[in-house]
Amino acid sequence: MHKMHITIMHFSVKMHIDNIQIMSNTVYMLKRIIEDEVQEYLKSDGHKIFFIWGPRRSGKTTILKDIASKRSLPIFNFDLLSDREPFVSTRDALEKIVSTHKVILIDEVQNYPESTVALKILHDEFDVKIIATGSSELRQKSKDFDTLAGRYTESFCLPLSIDEIENNTSIKAYEKDNFEKKLAHQLQIFGSYPEVYAQIHLSESERIDLLQNILDAYVLKDIVNIYELKNEKLAKDILTKIALQIGSEVSLRELAASLGANATTVANYIEIFIKNYILIPLPSFKTNARKAVSENRKLYFYDLGIRNILVKDFRELELRPDRGGVFENFIISEIEKKKRNVNAKQTMYFYREYGGQEIDLILEDFKKRYMCIEMKTNNNGGNKEFFPLPHSFTTINMTNYFKEIQNLFSI
Repeated sequence: MHKMHITIMHFSVKMHIDNIQIMSNTVYMLKRIIEDEVQEYLKSDGHKIFFIWGPRRSGKTTILKDIASKRSLPIFNFDLLSDREPFVSTRDALEKIVSTHKVILIDEVQNYPESTVALKILHDEFDVKIIATGSSELRQKSKDFDTLAGRYTESFCLPLSIDEIENNTSIKAYEKDNFEKKLAHQLQIFGSYPEVYAQIHLSESERIDLLQNILDAYVLKDIVNIYELKNEKLAKDILTKIALQIGSEVSLRELAASLGANATTVANYIEIFIKNYILIPLPSFKTNARKAVSENRKLYFYDLGIRNILVKDFRELELRPDRGGVFENFIISEIEKKKRNVNAKQTMYFYREYGGQEIDLILEDFKKRYMCIEMKTNNNGGNKEFFPLPHSFTTINMTNYFKEIQNLFSI
């Protein structure tokens, strides 16, 4: 096996109950679900542009480096002006690249939205494969992105999913229940950014420092710079306020008022965090059969390590008053990652009525079939028969979360 794919499965796994960490030797790279898609693309006869979207530090560059190493290819990093220069929107200029490389690797493509025209020419005029990663979808930054319609495919590289972690871990059948329980605890505290999870030798303090660095350098500073936002403090304050309302509806008007900010500005910042895979929006489900009360959204974090660094709380879950919201965020984020990893078409909502009755999550597929999901930190749960449309129902808790998430997209 190539050295970049050394995974946890090559080492013994130990459960360390005191600090609730899954322990092993240092890991260089965890094999990601998207890697199989990339290999299929490289072996195929097609040459659509292959976009990989996901937040900074989620492992996209590592995947490109692995391809580059195996195929002796350069990576054009659009963070760098010198790497953008060859992508002039003329056939003659682009032919110089294609004459040398039949596979083109581009990192952080969103930093050069003007390259959209060059990408279109490369696709239309040359038999070349292009793999381009972005921490913000290029469609949000390029007025020409629509011209790529029918010319690309896309996938996602997000913080590690529970499936990816299990796939990279050697677990005996009798260890599985204990492993899943401890994993849920760990991911709710430190999240699942690859470098935070995979560097097993790190102490708790070092993990916290690493999460602080990811928040400051990539989630905040990088996004502020890319989008030319005027106020990094406001960006952090917005995220912190949302982190403190985890599991609750977020009123844009109240959030803006509490920060002394313009509501439109706050809304724009939130949309940028959603487009950059920091926040997951959960809208309210509306039905003509019965009027739902909420016009607000709930907002969750793709990674709870980032959320916990914002609120500066890394206590054990049993000591935390927000443990219910944290568990809800954990399940929502894992379902969202699963949905994107398997390209499921379901839409996610929450549902609340005027009487106060609420369902944590509604999954709706294209055939208008509904699954109602309740999330409980304990094993209790009850049927939510007040949902006004035909539906199935399940309760997800700390004991069954792994199995339930794996089975969700069969409705």
